[in-house]
Amino acid sequence: MLTSQQNDWNKGNIRGFMAGYWNSSELTFAGTRGFTRGWEPVLARYEKNYADKAAMGTLDFSELEVRQLGPDAALVLGKWHLQRQVGDIGGIFTLVLQRFPEGWRIVHDHTTQSPPETK
Repeated sequence: MLTSQQNDWNKGNIRGFMAGYWNSSELTFAGTRGFTRGWEPVLARYEKNYADKAAMGTLDFSELEVRQLGPDAALVLGKWHLQRQVGDIGGIFTLVLQRFPEGWRIVHDHTTQSPPETK
């Protein structure tokens, strides 16, 4: 699922990327600006912050660590990195995944951006 998200992101397909999220009003996203609740508001947040392919850049996930919480739940820790002409950004994330009949979906995402490196 994360590989599919990464591939969709790198094609500039935010809606495809969002297929990895639980399409529910109960989806939660925690970030620098607080909580966003619901699939549509999370989509709107991504579309606002990454309006075009140049802003989206090339996404890479690394240091993934999966902890099974039960037969239908998992916790994923990792790092994200966007390579962009306007400047690279990255950070860490914690995902709570739940298995649904259609497959694994993110039900909660807590993503933070690392401060820019000072040289």
